[in-house]
Amino acid sequence: MDNFDSHRRKLLTFGGAALGLALLPGQAFASRSTSQPRILTLNNLHTGEKLKTEFFDGKRYDKAELSRLNHFFRDYRANKITQIDPHLFDQLSLLQALLGTRKPVQLISGYRCLATNNALRSRSRGVAKHSYHTLGQAMDFHIEGIALSHVRKAALSLRAGGVGYYPRSNFVHIDTGPVRSWA
Repeated sequence: MDNFDSHRRKLLTFGGAALGLALLPGQAFASRSTSQPRILTLNNLHTGEKLKTEFFDGKRYDKAELSRLNHFFRDYRANKITQIDPHLFDQLSLLQALLGTRKPVQLISGYRCLATNNALRSRSRGVAKHSYHTLGQAMDFHIEGIALSHVRKAALSLRAGGVGYYPRSNFVHIDTGPVRSWA
Protein backbone atom coordinates (compact mmCIF):
# COMPACT_ATOMS: atom_id res chain seq x y z
CA MET A 1 0.00 0.00 0.00
CA ASP A 2 2.85 2.42 0.82
CA ASN A 3 4.34 1.72 -2.63
CA PHE A 4 1.01 2.67 -4.26
CA ASP A 5 0.83 5.95 -2.27
CA SER A 6 4.42 6.76 -3.22
CA HIS A 7 3.67 6.32 -6.93
CA ARG A 8 0.46 8.30 -6.60
CA ARG A 9 2.31 11.15 -4.86
CA LYS A 10 4.96 11.21 -7.62
CA LEU A 11 2.30 11.19 -10.31
CA LEU A 12 0.39 14.04 -8.65
CA THR A 13 3.61 16.03 -8.15
CA PHE A 14 4.64 15.54 -11.77
CA GLY A 15 1.14 16.38 -13.02
CA GLY A 16 1.04 19.53 -10.90
CA ALA A 17 4.42 20.64 -12.20
CA ALA A 18 3.35 20.01 -15.80
CA LEU A 19 0.14 21.96 -15.26
CA GLY A 20 2.09 24.82 -13.68
CA LEU A 21 4.42 25.01 -16.68
CA ALA A 22 1.48 24.95 -19.07
CA LEU A 23 -0.12 27.86 -17.23
CA LEU A 24 2.98 30.05 -17.31
CA PRO A 25 2.34 33.22 -19.29
CA GLY A 26 3.35 33.10 -22.92
CA GLN A 27 5.66 36.04 -22.27
CA ALA A 28 7.93 33.79 -20.22
CA PHE A 29 8.04 31.37 -23.15
CA ALA A 30 8.65 34.14 -25.68
CA SER A 31 11.49 35.73 -23.76
CA ARG A 32 13.23 32.59 -22.56
CA SER A 33 16.91 32.54 -23.15
CA THR A 34 18.28 29.97 -25.55
CA SER A 35 21.75 29.38 -26.83
CA GLN A 36 20.55 30.02 -30.38
CA PRO A 37 21.16 33.35 -32.10
CA ARG A 38 18.05 35.20 -33.20
CA ILE A 39 18.16 36.66 -36.68
CA LEU A 40 15.49 38.71 -38.43
CA THR A 41 15.22 39.77 -42.06
CA LEU A 42 12.77 42.62 -42.57
CA ASN A 43 11.41 44.93 -45.25
CA ASN A 44 9.71 48.21 -44.33
CA LEU A 45 6.88 48.54 -46.84
CA HIS A 46 6.54 52.31 -46.33
CA THR A 47 10.19 53.39 -46.45
CA GLY A 48 11.58 50.69 -48.75
CA GLU A 49 14.32 49.90 -46.21
CA LYS A 50 15.62 46.36 -45.76
CA LEU A 51 17.35 45.01 -42.66
CA LYS A 52 18.98 41.73 -41.69
CA THR A 53 20.07 41.60 -38.06
CA GLU A 54 21.27 39.19 -35.41
CA PHE A 55 19.77 41.01 -32.44
CA PHE A 56 20.45 38.23 -29.91
CA ASP A 57 23.71 36.26 -30.00
CA GLY A 58 22.51 33.30 -27.95
CA LYS A 59 23.45 34.86 -24.61
CA ARG A 60 22.49 38.52 -24.73
CA TYR A 61 20.83 41.20 -26.81
CA ASP A 62 23.13 43.22 -29.06
CA LYS A 63 22.51 46.89 -28.18
CA ALA A 64 23.75 48.18 -31.53
CA GLU A 65 21.41 45.83 -33.41
CA LEU A 66 18.49 46.78 -31.15
CA SER A 67 19.22 50.42 -32.03
CA ARG A 68 19.09 49.52 -35.74
CA LEU A 69 15.75 47.78 -35.14
CA ASN A 70 14.43 50.80 -33.20
CA HIS A 71 15.27 53.00 -36.19
CA PHE A 72 13.72 50.53 -38.62
CA PHE A 73 10.49 50.38 -36.56
CA ARG A 74 10.35 54.19 -36.22
CA ASP A 75 7.25 56.28 -36.90
CA TYR A 76 8.24 57.23 -40.45
CA ARG A 77 5.38 59.77 -40.71
CA ALA A 78 6.76 61.88 -37.84
CA ASN A 79 10.35 60.57 -38.10
CA LYS A 80 10.31 59.65 -34.40
CA ILE A 81 12.14 56.76 -32.82
CA THR A 82 11.47 54.98 -29.55
CA GLN A 83 12.84 51.92 -27.81
CA ILE A 84 10.96 48.89 -29.09
CA ASP A 85 10.33 46.11 -26.58
CA PRO A 86 12.91 43.40 -27.45
CA HIS A 87 10.31 40.75 -26.59
CA LEU A 88 8.46 41.82 -29.75
CA PHE A 89 11.51 40.73 -31.75
CA ASP A 90 11.64 37.50 -29.75
CA GLN A 91 8.01 36.81 -30.67
CA LEU A 92 8.75 37.45 -34.31
CA SER A 93 11.78 35.16 -34.23
CA LEU A 94 9.73 32.41 -32.58
CA LEU A 95 6.97 32.86 -35.15
CA GLN A 96 9.41 32.38 -37.98
CA ALA A 97 10.79 29.25 -36.30
CA LEU A 98 7.27 27.84 -35.82
CA LEU A 99 6.45 28.58 -39.46
CA GLY A 100 9.76 27.14 -40.65
CA THR A 101 10.73 30.23 -42.65
CA ARG A 102 13.48 32.82 -42.89
CA LYS A 103 11.63 34.78 -45.55
CA PRO A 104 11.50 38.53 -44.98
CA VAL A 105 8.97 39.98 -42.59
CA GLN A 106 7.05 42.77 -44.31
CA LEU A 107 6.64 45.53 -41.69
CA ILE A 108 3.55 47.65 -42.18
CA SER A 109 3.50 49.49 -38.87
CA GLY A 110 5.80 49.53 -35.86
CA TYR A 111 6.08 52.47 -33.48
CA ARG A 112 3.54 55.29 -33.80
CA CYS A 113 3.80 58.51 -31.81
CA LEU A 114 0.57 59.75 -30.23
CA ALA A 115 -0.01 62.38 -32.94
CA THR A 116 0.30 59.78 -35.70
CA ASN A 117 -1.89 57.32 -33.84
CA ASN A 118 -4.57 59.98 -33.28
CA ALA A 119 -4.46 61.01 -36.96
CA LEU A 120 -4.87 57.38 -38.05
CA ARG A 121 -7.60 56.88 -35.47
CA SER A 122 -9.58 59.82 -36.87
CA ARG A 123 -9.65 58.04 -40.26
CA SER A 124 -10.21 54.45 -39.10
CA ARG A 125 -12.19 52.89 -36.29
CA GLY A 126 -9.71 49.98 -36.32
CA VAL A 127 -7.01 52.06 -34.58
CA ALA A 128 -7.05 51.80 -30.78
CA LYS A 129 -6.93 54.97 -28.68
CA HIS A 130 -4.41 53.39 -26.29
CA SER A 131 -2.50 51.42 -28.89
CA TYR A 132 0.52 49.31 -27.97
CA HIS A 133 2.11 50.81 -31.10
CA THR A 134 2.51 54.08 -29.15
CA LEU A 135 4.47 52.21 -26.46
CA GLY A 136 6.86 50.47 -28.86
CA GLN A 137 5.22 47.13 -28.07
CA ALA A 138 3.35 46.29 -31.29
CA MET A 139 3.73 45.67 -34.97
CA ASP A 140 1.56 44.97 -38.01
CA PHE A 141 3.10 42.70 -40.63
CA HIS A 142 2.90 39.74 -42.96
CA ILE A 143 5.58 37.27 -44.00
CA GLU A 144 6.44 36.88 -47.64
CA GLY A 145 5.11 33.61 -49.04
CA ILE A 146 3.30 32.49 -45.86
CA ALA A 147 -0.50 32.40 -45.71
CA LEU A 148 -1.77 35.07 -43.34
CA SER A 149 -4.02 32.52 -41.61
CA HIS A 150 -0.92 30.41 -40.81
CA VAL A 151 0.87 33.45 -39.36
CA ARG A 152 -2.17 34.17 -37.17
CA LYS A 153 -2.45 30.56 -36.00
CA ALA A 154 1.25 30.45 -35.07
CA ALA A 155 1.02 33.80 -33.24
CA LEU A 156 -1.99 32.60 -31.25
CA SER A 157 -0.14 29.41 -30.28
CA LEU A 158 2.64 31.44 -28.64
CA ARG A 159 0.23 33.04 -26.17
CA ALA A 160 2.78 35.83 -25.85
CA GLY A 161 0.55 38.92 -26.18
CA GLY A 162 -2.17 40.35 -28.36
CA VAL A 163 -2.91 38.97 -31.82
CA GLY A 164 -5.11 40.83 -34.30
CA TYR A 165 -6.13 39.39 -37.66
CA TYR A 166 -6.80 41.74 -40.59
CA PRO A 167 -7.13 39.59 -43.73
CA ARG A 168 -8.73 42.38 -45.81
CA SER A 169 -5.72 44.60 -45.13
CA ASN A 170 -3.29 41.66 -45.39
CA PHE A 171 -1.64 41.86 -41.99
CA VAL A 172 -1.42 40.33 -38.55
CA HIS A 173 -0.91 42.48 -35.46
CA ILE A 174 1.18 41.20 -32.55
CA ASP A 175 2.05 42.97 -29.33
CA THR A 176 3.66 42.29 -25.98
CA GLY A 177 0.60 43.26 -23.95
CA PRO A 178 -1.81 40.85 -22.24
CA VAL A 179 -2.77 37.65 -24.07
CA ARG A 180 -5.91 38.35 -26.16
CA SER A 181 -7.05 38.12 -29.77
CA TRP A 182 -9.47 39.73 -32.20
CA ALA A 183 -10.39 39.60 -35.87
